[in-house]
Amino acid sequence: MKVLKTKTPMPEQPVEERIRNFDEVALGYTEEQALIEASRCLQCKDAPCIKGCPVNIDIPGFIRLIKERRYDEAIKKIKETNNLPATTGRVCPQENQCEALCTLKRVGEPVAIGRLERFVADLELKKGIEIPKIEKKYNKNVAVIGSGPAGLTVAGDLAKKGINVSIFEAFHEPGGVLIYGIPEFRLPKRIVRAEIEYVKNLGVNIYTNVVVGRTITIDELLKEYDAVFIGTGAGAPQFLNIPGENLVGIYSANEFLTRVNLMKAYRFPEYDTPIKIGKRVGVIGGGNVAMDAARTAIRLGAEEVHVLYRRTEEEMPARYEEIIHAKEEGVRFNFLVAPVKFIGDENGKVIGIELQRMMLGEPDSSGRRRPIPVPNSNFFFPLDMVIVAIGTIPNPLISMTTPDLAISKHGTIIIDETTGKTSKERVYAGGDIASGAATVINAMGAGKISARSIIKYLLREN
Repeated sequence: MKVLKTKTPMPEQPVEERIRNFDEVALGYTEEQALIEASRCLQCKDAPCIKGCPVNIDIPGFIRLIKERRYDEAIKKIKETNNLPATTGRVCPQENQCEALCTLKRVGEPVAIGRLERFVADLELKKGIEIPKIEKKYNKNVAVIGSGPAGLTVAGDLAKKGINVSIFEAFHEPGGVLIYGIPEFRLPKRIVRAEIEYVKNLGVNIYTNVVVGRTITIDELLKEYDAVFIGTGAGAPQFLNIPGENLVGIYSANEFLTRVNLMKAYRFPEYDTPIKIGKRVGVIGGGNVAMDAARTAIRLGAEEVHVLYRRTEEEMPARYEEIIHAKEEGVRFNFLVAPVKFIGDENGKVIGIELQRMMLGEPDSSGRRRPIPVPNSNFFFPLDMVIVAIGTIPNPLISMTTPDLAISKHGTIIIDETTGKTSKERVYAGGDIASGAATVINAMGAGKISARSIIKYLLREN
C-alpha cells in the first residue's frame, strides 16, 4: 500500500476572521480526515515514537484503534498513561518529541500524532468522559501543591491507584499555566476545565486560594499527609534589568497573559478587567509565550505588533506552527536586535526602545549560536507598549518557608530525576519548579515519575 508522504491538513479558522476573535484557531480533524491520517501509521514493531513521548503513550496502539474505528478503546489506550489528552493534543510540541522519531520522516512528514490524539479526546468530551473504576482504596493521603500539568498528572495517577489526594492551588481557579498562561485561541478553557473535572471525578479534592508557604507550610502539610508533591511551576517573570523598565506601558508576559486569560480581559466589558493595548506593541523574546503575547495583542486591537528577538528565526525556541500562525496574523518579526534601554515621555510612559543590532557567533550552552553586539549600531525603535517574554523562574515562597529543602542557584528545587525525591523526607517535586520553564508534556512526564515513586513508597510496591 502506498503511504501518503504529507500529513492530512488540519482545518483552521480563516486568518481574517480569527484575528478578530479568541475562538480556537485549529478546528480539529473530521472522522474522515482522522482515518486518512491514521492509515499513514506504519505500526512499527519497535515503535520509536513512544521513546519520544514523556508520558509513554502507546502511540501505534491508539492509532491502530482509530484506524479500526474503535474510538472508545483508542482514548482508553491513551488514558492508560495520559490524564489530559485533549490538552496535550493541542499544546504538545510533538514535532520535537514523538513525531521527531516517526519512521515516516525518512520519506516525508511524520504521522500527525498530536492531531489524532486530539481527535479521539474531543470525541470523548462530546460523549462524556468515562470515569475508570477504582479497584481498591487505601488509607493513604497525599497533598499536591499546584494544579498545573505536573500536579494534575500526579493527582490523577495516585487517585487511579486508590490513594486519597488533595490539591492546593494558589489561584481562584485550578489549571495553572493551562488556565492563566495559554490563550483561549490555542487552548480553550472549556477543554482544561473538562479534563480537570475528570481528575476531580477520580476522587481528587481541589482547594483553591491556598498559598502554600503563606496560608499553610510544607511542614504543616506533612503532619496531615503521608507525602507531599510540589508542582508549583515557574510562574515568576524574568526581567531585562535595563534602564526604564519601570515605565508605564511595560508588562511582563506573565501579567499580560494572566490578565487576559485568567481574569478574562479578552471578554471586556462582560468581565470588568480591561487591559489597555497600545497602537504599536513590542514583544521581547522568541518562545511560545512571546508568540502567545503577540497574537493576543493583535486580537485586542493593536495596529502593529513587533517581535524583537536577538537571534534569527532559525534559533527561535517557539514552535514552528506558532511562528507561522503569528506571521499569518500580521505579527512583524525583527531579528538580531537586543534592547539596551526603554525610553519614556515626561509623564513616565514608554515611547520606545533603544535597540542594538546583533550578529551570531559560536554556539553557546543551549546549542544555539550566541548573539554578539555589533559596535555603534544602536537605534531608536518607537513603541507605546512593551511585553517582556524572556522566560520565567520559580516563585521563592516555598523555598523561603522550607529551609531544609535544597534549592539550586536558579531557584529550582533539587530532585533525584529518577524518583522526583527532594532533600526533604516524604516531599517530591516535578515540572518547572524543578526543571525550570519547560513544556506542558515534560511537566506531565515529571509528574508521572513522582507518582510512581510515591506509590512505591506508600504501598511498598516494586
